Amino acid sequence: MADAVASGRLGDQRAILRLMAWLSPAFPVGGFAYSGGLESAIVDRHVRDASSLGSWIGLLLDHGGLRNDAILFVDAHRRQREEGDLAELVELAVALAGSAERHAEITRQGEAFVTAAAGWPHPVLDMLSGPVAYSIAVGAIAAAHGVPVGDALVAFLHAQVSMLVSVAIRLGVIGQSHGVGLIAAFEERILLAVPSLERLGLDDLGSAAIAAETLSMRHETQYSRLFQS
Repeated sequence: MADAVASGRLGDQRAILRLMAWLSPAFPVGGFAYSGGLESAIVDRHVRDASSLGSWIGLLLDHGGLRNDAILFVDAHRRQREEGDLAELVELAVALAGSAERHAEITRQGEAFVTAAAGWPHPVLDMLSGPVAYSIAVGAIAAAHGVPVGDALVAFLHAQVSMLVSVAIRLGVIGQSHGVGLIAAFEERILLAVPSLERLGLDDLGSAAIAAETLSMRHETQYSRLFQS
């Protein structure tokens, strides 16, 4: 009995370590190069301080790209867990990209994640060859390694929010103190959102963040830019 408890604890700790590694800024997926259209939002003054940045990220989480990414993440996790087919979902996620830059962002990060995750060998890697969305790659690989969907999704969304905050810091919209404050503020919001997101399916995909989608496309012709999206 004691051995079983110890083994279970080690399994939980191993899952935490893997999440920390996979979603660390140091994990080589190239996330630092992309802003998901936030750079255009800053140029057009939609985002100009910590308050408007918080509203922007909240919009993406509740009604935009982050919500869709979460739905795709959960479905990928479920399919892998149930030994289902990932190919159709991979194609759908790529087709949903709203712009050329968004397509490049999700597939380059997804392919880089699959390549880097080879450090933890598993047959799922062979099912994720070619263009694959980042959310699909992380969700499927987390499931393959026994990471519970709720834990994995919380970590994924936290990493996405942190990335957007980092973009705003590098563009001089906020300082590091405000950035840390925003990340702390979104902790509770993510924890409350995840149980609902876990219950959603592909029929719930959709976006009402029209300004964010438009600015993501506008970034492709922006005269001067630091980020690739």
